[in-house]
Formats: sequence, structure tokens, C-alpha cells
Amino acid sequence: MRILITTLLTFILFSSSIGQTAEEYYNKGVAKVNLQDYRGAIADYTKAIELKPDNPVPYYGRGYAKAALQDYRGAIADFTKAIELKPDYAFAFYNRGHSKAALQDYSGAIADYNKAIELKPDISDAFLKRGYSKAALQDHRGAIADYTKAIELKPDNPVAFNNRGYSKAALQDHRGAIADYTKAIELKPDYPDTFFKRGNSKAALQDNQGAIADYTRAIELKPDYPFAFYNRGYSKAALQDHRGAIADFTKAIEYNPDNPDIFFNRGYSKAAIQDNIGAIADYSKAIELKPVNSDAFYYRGVSKADLQDYRGAIADYTKAIELKPDYPFAHYNRGASKTDLQDYTGAIADFTKAIELKPDDPDAFYNRGLCKLKLGQKDSGCLDFSKAAELGDQEAAAAKREFCK
Repeated sequence: MRILITTLLTFILFSSSIGQTAEEYYNKGVAKVNLQDYRGAIADYTKAIELKPDNPVPYYGRGYAKAALQDYRGAIADFTKAIELKPDYAFAFYNRGHSKAALQDYSGAIADYNKAIELKPDISDAFLKRGYSKAALQDHRGAIADYTKAIELKPDNPVAFNNRGYSKAALQDHRGAIADYTKAIELKPDYPDTFFKRGNSKAALQDNQGAIADYTRAIELKPDYPFAFYNRGYSKAALQDHRGAIADFTKAIEYNPDNPDIFFNRGYSKAAIQDNIGAIADYSKAIELKPVNSDAFYYRGVSKADLQDYRGAIADYTKAIELKPDYPFAHYNRGASKTDLQDYTGAIADFTKAIELKPDDPDAFYNRGLCKLKLGQKDSGCLDFSKAAELGDQEAAAAKREFCK
């Protein structure tokens, strides 16, 4: 990009009949940009502007230097002045669009990219950047069209393939996304984010082994990549490798200790290997970081129930229900814990609510039937056994044969 700007700006400047002193300041500014001395470049461009205020090129150069220093509003002002002086200045529109995008004014950026493309339809980066802005506005189909055009103009651009893959993934076209990520990797094999994203698409297609391979490569390229550790852990958990998942979640926590989801998932894997005490600790941390997480309360309740702390479990299920009243499993498990405490009336109420929310759950009918039998409600209990049996519960069918003669 620096070589392009230097060549372009020098050519335009020499084609303008400006005084030698302004030309020297301008050329000094270009040289400083190439050395990444942006503040020095701004000072030289400013001097060139003072000496020749009707030349658009120093405004453009100063805008570029300001953008490099993340002074995007200042850059936009300079690009705008360059456009006023030279309305067909394609690169000024392009770079003003880039600065607007940096300020998250994606609609304004798209308008500038449109004008740049109108004036110079072979700028592949204008299509690339316009695609990025469209994707930021969730217009992924429009983004894909722009990335495709950028690829036509510059077939060896890995960023265009990477970004098109991202938009395809956003539209759930994970196979298409994988193809694009693979091409991006072929062109740039040392870019960790592309392996990470390809891993995500493989995981979405339940190719967890392939996902793990990609996350591993991303970590090799970028050892401090917390999301790659986290997602690799998630894929390992999906393959029932919970110890491996715990190791990855632990590594992710080292880099990102304030993320409740990582603690939650590590807790889930600990529970899967019967480390309920460790699971409860992780669920508790997840709740501390995100107190409105109904799942964390629910699963902490499950671990407490496994440790026969039924009252603690009921408290957690109750909190999960407060946060998510239509949570059938929380109602069901609270009913199960009440059953363990011989609160059959309370259990029946919870099983009834679980059935209301999930009427195809045979377990809720079966357990409600057992509670009714405990309270001497044989006829009603037998009806629950019959319904559970209809839904495929063999235990319920056996209970019906035994108790409902």
C-alpha cells in the first residue's frame, strides 16, 4: 500500500505545476510515510498545503498519515478537502470510506466505496472493503458478491477468500466457507485466524476431529489464542474427551479469566467425569461473572443433586426457573429432588409444569405417576404410567402392569 500511494501521489503532484518548495515538503512527507513517521509526514504535508492550498494531493497524503495514526475524523476531513479540489479522486473516496468504516459508519463507507468503484472499477481493495462493510451490516449476500469481484480482480488475495468464507459461514454455508478458508490457507498458510474459522465451520458440521486439527494449528501459529483453546475444548467435549477439554478450558481461562462461558463449559466437563465438587466451583464462578445465566444455576443444581444435596439443588433449580420460567428440565429436576426429599405434592406440581412445557417427555409422566402412587392416587397415577408407556417408557409399562391391575 505504501508503494502504491508513493507512486500515485508523486505522479499526480508532478503533473501539477506547483512551486519547488511545496513539492519538496510534499516529497519529504511521502518519504516519512514510507518510514512510518506519520507525525513528521503530517507536518510536511501541512507545510505543502500552506504553500499551495489548491492542490488536492497533499490533503490526500495528510489524510492517509492521520488514518495511520487512527485520527479517522481528521483523515476524513482531509480526504473530503481532496475530493472538493478533485471530484474524480478515486483513491480519496476509497480511503475516506476506509476511515468511515473504522468509525463504524458502514453506510457512509459503502457510499464512498461505491464512488471509488464508479471512478476506478479495477480497485480490487475497494470491492474487498465494501464487502467488509456490507458484512458488518449483516448483508452477507452483498458481501459475498463483492468478495467474489475482488477475487476476480486479484485471485491471489487470501483476505478476500477468508472474508468470503466468513460471510458464507454466517449464512450457514459451512461447506462453501471451508472451501474458501482452505484457499486462503493455501495462499497464506501462516494466518491463525483462518485455521480458527475453518475449525468453527467444521465443528458446525460436527466434524469435531477436523475442527480440533484446525484449532491446534491456530494455536501453533498463535500460542496465546484463548478462543482457539476454548473452541478446541468444546470440540473435545463433544467427542467425550472431557479431560482434554478441561485442559483446554483451563488454558483459555489463563488468557481470559473473566469469561463466564469458559468456566461453565469446564464445569460441564468436570461433571461429566464425576468431579461434581470441581463442577460446582466452576458453575459458581460462571454465576459470579454472569448472574443471569439460568443454565449455570441449573447445572450446578444437577451436580448438587448428584452429591445428594437436594435442598441446595432445589434452590438452584428455583433460581434457574426465576430466570427462565419456561425451562422444562429445571421444573423436572426440581421435581426429582423434591421426590428425594419425599415432598411428593411439590414434586407433582413440578412434574405437571414440566409436562405442560414438554408434553412428549415420558419421564415426567412416569415420575409424576410414582408420586401419585405414594399419595394413594392410584387411578391418576396409572393414567400417567399409561401415557409414559405410550411415549415409549418401558419402566412405565412395567409399573403399569405391576400397580394397575
